[in-house]
Amino acid sequence: MNIVVLGLSHHSSPVELRERFAFAEAKIPDALASLRESGNVSEAVILSTCNRVEIYAATALTPDAAIPELKRFLQRWGEMPEALEVGSSRCDDQAAQRAVPTTTGDELYSFAEPQSLEHLFKVACGLDSMVLGETEILGQLKQAYALAHRHGQTGARLNKAFQRAFNVAKHVRTETNIQRGSVSVASVAVELAEKIFSSLKNREVMVLGAGDTSEKTARALLSRGACSLIIASRTHDRAQALAQELGGRAVPFGDWDAEFAKIDIVISSTAAPHHILDRAKLEPLMKLRHHRPLLLIDIAVPRDIDPEVNFLENVYLYNIDDLQAIADDYLKQRKEEIARCEAIIAEKVKGLLESKIIQPRIDTDGHGFQTLTGPA
Repeated sequence: MNIVVLGLSHHSSPVELRERFAFAEAKIPDALASLRESGNVSEAVILSTCNRVEIYAATALTPDAAIPELKRFLQRWGEMPEALEVGSSRCDDQAAQRAVPTTTGDELYSFAEPQSLEHLFKVACGLDSMVLGETEILGQLKQAYALAHRHGQTGARLNKAFQRAFNVAKHVRTETNIQRGSVSVASVAVELAEKIFSSLKNREVMVLGAGDTSEKTARALLSRGACSLIIASRTHDRAQALAQELGGRAVPFGDWDAEFAKIDIVISSTAAPHHILDRAKLEPLMKLRHHRPLLLIDIAVPRDIDPEVNFLENVYLYNIDDLQAIADDYLKQRKEEIARCEAIIAEKVKGLLESKIIQPRIDTDGHGFQTLTGPA
């Protein structure tokens, strides 16, 4: 029994195509049943996320015979109108609502053993992710496996392979620095805030402007314990909508400085052509705050905050280039760990394949007694 993989991901295809072939979670059990009923595979797991759609299958067919059958299955699925539900693969991109292609060429990739197992292990470890070393994919992979297992669509081969993948991911996370540091602007901002304030509990956040990056940063700060959020934008309706969504409060843009006395963290991302906060304006505001530490995160281009404010006591200013430089440095450190991770994966794949060769399979006969048969 061989394990093969067929899929498409952010490496090989645009979001419009990935969404076309995405599987709604509620439909995956039927899709797995249909795949197995075809007689081409004995076991199967379907992983469908924003960044990838992959079929993992155990089959008695040769890879040359099995992979074309999986391609036909996936393409038939992509042509079914009911197969796609916007947002069903945990992807919020509105591109899913547009007309998209239903055929694939080089976008599809496939692997047979041992590359199929190496790919599974790399996915579990975050080595194949858009954000190198991220852990969200491991949770998604566990959910995909659990769903298939719960519906009886996995067996000895995939059970062992996926359990080994989860163990390898834990090993890599423990033995390497592949997850070290923050590699997004939002997560770097949170890391800086936690260094300055030790804890974000009871810290108050102000957002000036309501752009995408400032929203992500605000969400990240709130998720780590920030207690309240004030949003000021020249588009007050947008500020109100975002405040309602995040459980914050919107104030008129012209009144943001009146709220400054209780603020600990400011995220600024307006479209102003000039500085909206300079040293002359901030100095009296800092006196009102009794010179408590203030973190200013300026992600606007052109910059919203005059760099001169950094000379004020207890003021910590970081602009978008500062944050990106920190993120890039962490990413470089993560990339330096790839070789170590791949060495661990190669060793574990070798061990799994050797156990397949030498370990007999335990079956049950018609009377419920266990019998030994050849390798799986």
